[in-house]
Amino acid sequence: MAIEITDNPQESRYEIRQDGELAGFTLYHRHPGVITFVHTEIDPRFEHHGLADQLIRSVLDQARENGLAVVPICPFVRAYIERHPDYQDLVPEDRRREFNLPAA
Repeated sequence: MAIEITDNPQESRYEIRQDGELAGFTLYHRHPGVITFVHTEIDPRFEHHGLADQLIRSVLDQARENGLAVVPICPFVRAYIERHPDYQDLVPEDRRREFNLPAA
């Protein structure tokens, strides 16, 4: 099972494909120094295989590599960050309370 995650800037979303087939995506808004994730969706045929976690881990790693702050409006992205505290530093400290994340 081949997994590929790519940025589709024309659609403002990162996409995850399994064996070449679109399995899901996370929509974003990008501003200088900040990426805001607004919605994540996995096709029901691909649910319960961990693809959403793989997608979010990848996009958060890319945000870190690119020096971007993350605003997790999307409930799935916010929950992922809550479950993986090593990503909480990506959320600006002055916005963490808004997302029920601990301050540094």
